[in-house]
Amino acid sequence: MVTMTEAYAKWLIRNRWTVLFGSILLSLAMGLGLRYFSFDADYRVFFKADYPQVLALDSLHRTYSKSDSVLFVVSPRGGARDGVFDRDVLAAVKELTDRAWSLPFAVRVESLTNFQYSRAAGDDLIITDLVPDPAALDDAALRHIREVALSEPGLINRLVSTDGHAVGVNVIMALPDGDNAVVVDAAHAATTLRNEILDYHGDLVEIRQTGMVSMTAAFTDVIVDDMTNLMPLMFAAIIIAIVLMFRSFWATVGLLLVMQMSIIVALGVVSLFGVALTPPSASTPNMIMTLAIADGVHFLTLFYRARRRGRSREDALVESMRLNFWPMFLTTVATALGFMTMNFSDSPPFHDLGNMTAIGAVAAFLLSITLLPALMAIVPSRGGAEYAVVDRYTRFLAEFTIRRRRIIVAVFPAVAVVLGFFALGNQLDDRFVEYFSPDNAFRSDTEYTMENLTGIYSLEFSLRAGADDGIAEPHYLQWIGAFADWLRSQPEVLHVSVFSDVMKRINRNMNADDPAYYVVPTERSTALQYLLLYEMSLPYGFDLNTQIDVGKSATRLTASLKNLSTVEMRNLERAANAWLDANAPADSYSEATSPTVMFSHISETNIRAMLGATLLALALISLALIAAFRSVAIGLVSLIPNLLPAVIAFGLWGLFVGEVGLAVSIVSAMTLGIIVDDTIHFTSKYLHGVRYLDLSPEAAVRYAYANVAGALTFTTIILGGGFFVLSLSSFAMNADMGLLTAITLVVALILDLLFLPALLVCLFARRPTAEAVVIEWGDRKGTSVVVTKGEMS
Repeated sequence: MVTMTEAYAKWLIRNRWTVLFGSILLSLAMGLGLRYFSFDADYRVFFKADYPQVLALDSLHRTYSKSDSVLFVVSPRGGARDGVFDRDVLAAVKELTDRAWSLPFAVRVESLTNFQYSRAAGDDLIITDLVPDPAALDDAALRHIREVALSEPGLINRLVSTDGHAVGVNVIMALPDGDNAVVVDAAHAATTLRNEILDYHGDLVEIRQTGMVSMTAAFTDVIVDDMTNLMPLMFAAIIIAIVLMFRSFWATVGLLLVMQMSIIVALGVVSLFGVALTPPSASTPNMIMTLAIADGVHFLTLFYRARRRGRSREDALVESMRLNFWPMFLTTVATALGFMTMNFSDSPPFHDLGNMTAIGAVAAFLLSITLLPALMAIVPSRGGAEYAVVDRYTRFLAEFTIRRRRIIVAVFPAVAVVLGFFALGNQLDDRFVEYFSPDNAFRSDTEYTMENLTGIYSLEFSLRAGADDGIAEPHYLQWIGAFADWLRSQPEVLHVSVFSDVMKRINRNMNADDPAYYVVPTERSTALQYLLLYEMSLPYGFDLNTQIDVGKSATRLTASLKNLSTVEMRNLERAANAWLDANAPADSYSEATSPTVMFSHISETNIRAMLGATLLALALISLALIAAFRSVAIGLVSLIPNLLPAVIAFGLWGLFVGEVGLAVSIVSAMTLGIIVDDTIHFTSKYLHGVRYLDLSPEAAVRYAYANVAGALTFTTIILGGGFFVLSLSSFAMNADMGLLTAITLVVALILDLLFLPALLVCLFARRPTAEAVVIEWGDRKGTSVVVTKGEMS
């Protein structure tokens, strides 16, 4: 009786030219969406539009102004005695400050030189740049500037370091939303300006560049870097591996066609729907590249094995299709399900990564049952490579596993239990600056900034007075000042910018600069008069709209922080909210927000979301295996070697790394769909031996080893190698995800080639009815192994 897959294979052989060109043309047509292909590296792509912390940040920006900026950090070369308070160094800072106003979308430039220094002159309030003309300064003026700078709360640990050896020039930009190219152009314009200043003053100063705008540009650079460096490396490695395995020009061509067409289809389809490539999803082409050839390897392995046994090309194609179609279909379903569960992630780029890879996996399956066999039906195919060493390897594993099955079944769960304790020791943590490799310019400049000047991590609050002009109320100024003082007392906080400091400084100025008056005014009317006078005295570009809302009913407080982990960040946020709950008037403040707060929460919520996704993937894959194997027992047993790899891999991660971040949190759900592929292929061959060849479990295991162990090993080498290449990424998210996935895949192969067959033999022992069965290993000498009934028992 001809099966459906055999009938399909024969139809395909008859229509091989039509199928070949039709599959290629259809793939290229689906790839037409690539003309809409784009990048989006804005840090906001990591968050859903309705994410609570995003809504809080948007509300803050609507009330005040956006705080996206480029921060230049200037430090003197050679450890100048006067630090930044040297005339020539101040001249470089002033030139940088003045020219920064011309950067695209710059709306405000803040630095030591243009700090609005206020002082009293009789009844008048005089406000000038702190450093108007460095060349005209004498030693006394330089000492005065140093004294003011190192005592001014608005400068110290924000734009001037405590030791006076680093100074900041902060350029605030009003960038349009949703236009990544504009942000990158602005960052590159800032880099050009920095280089121009260094061309003239480079012998005197060093200039580093950081800030959220620079981070977006760094994300874009990482995407381009990975695509230009990692993809060619992976492509070359895959070609070498295919050539070494099959030693066939046409097998290599066929697999590369499947791989390339799968990438084109996946990227073309999502680009058509406006999905842009982001830093996490930039690894998608690399993932598809490795996943796409897995089905083809299984198909070609059995095809060439049949050819070496003397089968005709047509018979070999039919046999390979018959034995591989349903396992390939099931593995594709499992892989796609695993990646599609990434839609449960709280971070949209991982939705895109999952969906693109799932589309690529489905495309690879379809091409592996159309384009690849059609090509093999046309081109010469003598028999491919013959490897005696592979046969010796599979024979050894088969006999070793059968003989030591009880020990193996006992050892692996014990190892998993021990490593499971280390897995529980993983800390849910992230530092988004460390998403970049240590040699990345943005990371090194940012770390220097946090060590020597200020932090780019922050907490921001909108503190409401409850009525128009209410920010002049003494009680309001006192409690926001008390909150600022509490924040300054926290070891994680470097600087606090708060409106009450402005009012203290004006009150001191208006009382003959008497330090005793560095307190908030005691009368509302006095505070309003001082504020009006101060605002009227400020030059263009230095108004208080970054700190005060239009109705003067609320102010913005910003705390700059040290290099905190996400756990430390959430702890500080909770402590700040608790202080406000206990000390501030009801409904007078918003919860903390900032990009830092957003990143600190996404890693935590994503862990919870992906735990649910993993359980769902497990349930769906369990049902699929039970239905495919037509056995509840076999389906459930086959799940065990698919659960242990994640436990062991995360245990090893906990032992050697100890931190699970945003990217690593998706690995368990993602790999579950991949590692089940080996189980499906091995178990399907085992069941074929038991059900159709009437073999005992021992002989069926030998049969499965002979037909699939080599292909499983090879595909794991490709998959594990591909994900290991990802670990070389300069973007830590992709690097960590790639490394942990590679570890999981290798562990899964070991379990599927040792633990699974041992478990099957132990649990399903029975006596066969067949007197003898020949298992063809197909080695170089053409020998075979004859397994008799006595041996099988």
